[in-house]
Amino acid sequence: MKICSGRFARTALLAVTFLGLADAPVRADGEAKLLAPSGTLRVGIYPGSPTSMVTDAAGKPHGLAYHLGGELARRLGVGVDYVKFERVADIVAAIHDGKIDFTVTNATPARANDVSFSQPVLAIELGYLVPPNSPIGNVEDIDKSGVKIGVTKGSTSERTLPAKFKNATIVPAESVKAAIGMFGRGQIDLYATNKPTLFEMSDQMPGARILDGNWGLEHMAIAIPKGREDSLIMLNRFVADEQSSGALDTIQQQAGLRGATKARRE
Repeated sequence: MKICSGRFARTALLAVTFLGLADAPVRADGEAKLLAPSGTLRVGIYPGSPTSMVTDAAGKPHGLAYHLGGELARRLGVGVDYVKFERVADIVAAIHDGKIDFTVTNATPARANDVSFSQPVLAIELGYLVPPNSPIGNVEDIDKSGVKIGVTKGSTSERTLPAKFKNATIVPAESVKAAIGMFGRGQIDLYATNKPTLFEMSDQMPGARILDGNWGLEHMAIAIPKGREDSLIMLNRFVADEQSSGALDTIQQQAGLRGATKARRE
């Protein structure tokens, strides 16, 4: 009887071990079907911001959404398709409509009505950029009649700043690229958005300055379509892994992402 019991115990242990090992690819396959139902992870990106995608001098792409999307696709065992948009608001709309599977963006309450978010990946400061020789020296100089504040159309800045400034005028720009041209034509006097984007803009505008301080923080998180919340445990684990392994620091360095701080733990 003892021999039979031992054999039974060993057989049962092997069976449990086998089932546990077999369950891992099953879970991964299930998560892949949930997060990338087409068999390819469709990652929404917009050029010009290190939080999404920028290119280096050799033309190689970098960026938070770009790299995290590629790494998640690798872990899921699926292909990746990078889909470019002019503005992050367009990406959020595409995720809401189920046309895009993944991006990284500011997790605002308004956007949470349209998409589901992971835990925060990192936080970034919001600020203001002024062109060379601007008479605006600090934040106190902004809220005056005739001052034109550029913002990206559909952005957090466009929704938030009208309540902050009573005298200055908010002027939406179609894209960050368009905003640089608007400076040259005198259509805007300063630009308000997250500091990583402002630094990218200032690199293209010799003599431009980012004003001291900030007017808030953006809490960047992974955005996915509504109805896929069963994948959030896996996504939060993915975010924690990227943070603890140092991979997130490497992504920030490669993308030249400046103005970021550690994400607030929920």
